[in-house]
Amino acid sequence: MPLLLKPKSKLVMIGDSITDAERARPVGEGPFGALGKGYVAQVDALLNAAHPEHAIRVVNMGITRNTAADLAARWTSDVLELKPDWVSVMIGINDVWIRHMRPREPELHVELEDYEQTLDALVARTQPGVQGMVLMTPFYIEPNRQDRVRAHMDRFGGAVKRVATRHGTRFVDVQAAFDRVLEHLYPAAMAWDRVHPDHVGHMVIARAFLNEIGFEWPRGA
Repeated sequence: MPLLLKPKSKLVMIGDSITDAERARPVGEGPFGALGKGYVAQVDALLNAAHPEHAIRVVNMGITRNTAADLAARWTSDVLELKPDWVSVMIGINDVWIRHMRPREPELHVELEDYEQTLDALVARTQPGVQGMVLMTPFYIEPNRQDRVRAHMDRFGGAVKRVATRHGTRFVDVQAAFDRVLEHLYPAAMAWDRVHPDHVGHMVIARAFLNEIGFEWPRGA
């Protein structure tokens, strides 16, 4: 599959702290760490090292602690007004995490149906004006699928897949990408809290994303 991003495409990547990764404000774009220290910077590096002639622009609009509802609240300014050609979305970890970290505050909890409806509405609003969208599942760096948080995260990942199928967007199963690595690595080797990955974990995400958009390292490069 050839690279789906056309030359001079603008890719906006939005999400929570995993996407944010200490990016520049107000817009995460440019040199010297502006894209942060995570998978967004790795995607940019690989795309532009392998295909410098394409001059692809990558913009990081992740914000730490965001939920799907937070993305919806800032979608106009942080996505639509940037006029992207492609948009990638990875959100849901905080939607799940807050229920387990603050179990006695039900008013903060996010129901699966609300999460799916929010994501569905964002895709429906955005897809007609862009060349493509990539929906990425939230993840939990834990191989035991019976773990309470892992099982909850998998249900939210299922919602992402349903939205992607309904709208025909590209879909990245980030959890599955981590599961392959977790056959050989203990979770704490990549993330002390099973949520915020090190550079290896971020490369797992970057690789899964790039595989979905047809990235291949040119022979002889």
